[in-house]
Amino acid sequence: MGEVGEAAPVDVAGPPATAGRGRAVADRLARFARHEWTLAVLGSLVLAVVLTWPTVRDLTGTIPQDVGDPTLQAWQVAWGGHAVLTNPTQLWHSNTFWPEPYTYAYSDTLLGYAPFGFFGDGPVAAVARYNLLYVLVHALAFVGAYALSRQLGAGWAGAAVAGASFAYAPWKLAQAGHLHVLSVGGIALALAMLARGHGWSLRHGYRPERVRPGWAGAGWAVAAWQVSLGFGIGLPFAYALALLCLGAAGGYGWSWWRRRRRPAFGRRLLVADLAGGVFFAGVTLLMAAPYFEVVARHPDGRRTVEQIAMFSPPLRGFLTAPPESWLWGERHETARASLSFAGEMTLLPGMVLIGLAAAGLFVSAWRVRHRVALAVGVLVTVALAAGSTLGGDGDPGYVTLVEHVPGWDGVRTPGRLVLWTTLLLGVLAAGALTFSDPEPVRDPAPEPASGPDAASAPEPASEPAGGPGGGWRRWARLVLVLPVLLVLAEGVNRTPHVPAPVAPAAMHGLRGPALVLPSDGIREFHVMLWSTDGFPKIVNGLASFVPAKQQEIRAASAGFPDAASVAYLRGVGVRTVVVLPAYTAGTPWQGAETRPVDGLGVRREAVGDGYVYHLD
Repeated sequence: MGEVGEAAPVDVAGPPATAGRGRAVADRLARFARHEWTLAVLGSLVLAVVLTWPTVRDLTGTIPQDVGDPTLQAWQVAWGGHAVLTNPTQLWHSNTFWPEPYTYAYSDTLLGYAPFGFFGDGPVAAVARYNLLYVLVHALAFVGAYALSRQLGAGWAGAAVAGASFAYAPWKLAQAGHLHVLSVGGIALALAMLARGHGWSLRHGYRPERVRPGWAGAGWAVAAWQVSLGFGIGLPFAYALALLCLGAAGGYGWSWWRRRRRPAFGRRLLVADLAGGVFFAGVTLLMAAPYFEVVARHPDGRRTVEQIAMFSPPLRGFLTAPPESWLWGERHETARASLSFAGEMTLLPGMVLIGLAAAGLFVSAWRVRHRVALAVGVLVTVALAAGSTLGGDGDPGYVTLVEHVPGWDGVRTPGRLVLWTTLLLGVLAAGALTFSDPEPVRDPAPEPASGPDAASAPEPASEPAGGPGGGWRRWARLVLVLPVLLVLAEGVNRTPHVPAPVAPAAMHGLRGPALVLPSDGIREFHVMLWSTDGFPKIVNGLASFVPAKQQEIRAASAGFPDAASVAYLRGVGVRTVVVLPAYTAGTPWQGAETRPVDGLGVRREAVGDGYVYHLD
């Protein structure tokens, strides 16, 4: 009886303890679900699906904008994943433009997306992968700008406007076919992490008690990843980071000189910055090396001032929207007609955004000096995005950078720098809306203070939900949703979604080195996409310049199949030729499939609607 009596309390106490743990887990899950960052991420994904619609409706059958650059970029992501998994040492020597080396560096690589290429095989998977990335880059841009604005001290409404404008500015609709241009979220996210790691915001300046070295290290890692997506966007970002580092060092030195004492700067933060900076520089240099090799091998691939002038937009371009804009497309048709290259010159950041940013110059939560600095940044970035428009060949801005700054001559489309204008306008607008927010601004993710200043660390602002004025405050905060909705309305798209090019049966199981005919024009991008079926080495490929060897092979194969072309192709190592009659009209290869092959030692077979020639 005594033993039974002692065991009974254990049995009775068991269920309440289990229930208590269950409630604790449920509470934690509920708090996680209600957390600001959970809502921000989930909201950004929902917005991305809605504002890129109908992309997700047919992930494998259609592709946004056109079948030009998107098919190239689908191949780039696929090749990156394939090379990293199978032979990383050959990463830069892709299967295209054979037998040229360093062909992966003929354009921005999107190498940072290589992990997506680990999953799925072939052209259909490549298209689906591209479409998913197309949606996700919009979500990341929103989250990045939202996080940056919150870290700087903006309220939720101001941060949402900054995020919405950075992700869905009207000018980005013209870039729907350029995934590397849309991939800007890492810029804002890295800046947010670096600012948080250094305990810095616009509202409070530098707060040593809020320094978090881990966040600083993560910011450098994200910055390195951003550069790995391509130098068209990454190179200006790298130089911007260098300028920010110089500015921070100057501010640190000024504070030291003014106060006659060294400001607090922890050793762990210094180590994080040094390690992160070295890692970032290392990734940048490793990415740059093959591009310098390409320029050395193909000097004609270097951008000239004349080429850059072709893409330099007039100032009216910054107030003109592309035709894909649901709100402004038709209204700005006349303005677009006056632009020589509308696809790169319709650079409207958003009328609502410009208005809110203008208001933020006069009424803002930011200090006056910060507003002035942001306004100067807007003017400078507009001047740079205008390329050679403002000063011609003697331009002290963009042209000077092209002529004297390493790598800048590779950025041939200056108008894309409007992304920096958009980000700065978003921060200005966030300041105006934060000033108008009736609730006190809280830190986005308060952390307990540590270190010697912990006792004097300020607590996050708080105010009871009820109390005097609680009702009108809630209504006033709801009104702040309106500018967010207006900014999003300017981002509603009319982007066409066209059928993805279907791989011909003759491309399946292709044995390389191979040449696919016709070999010219935009069809080369399609052949690159189709080559994701096994990645055979192919002569085909399209870049901003034509490699000498590719030009030579095309010229020699114009009469294929004849004795001269067959002998030449055998001599250079081509073993398979595919002729696609559906695309040969108007090219030197029209009717090639009907030409006799007797006596050439060539075996020809019809495969689907194409013909495969085996030369060995």
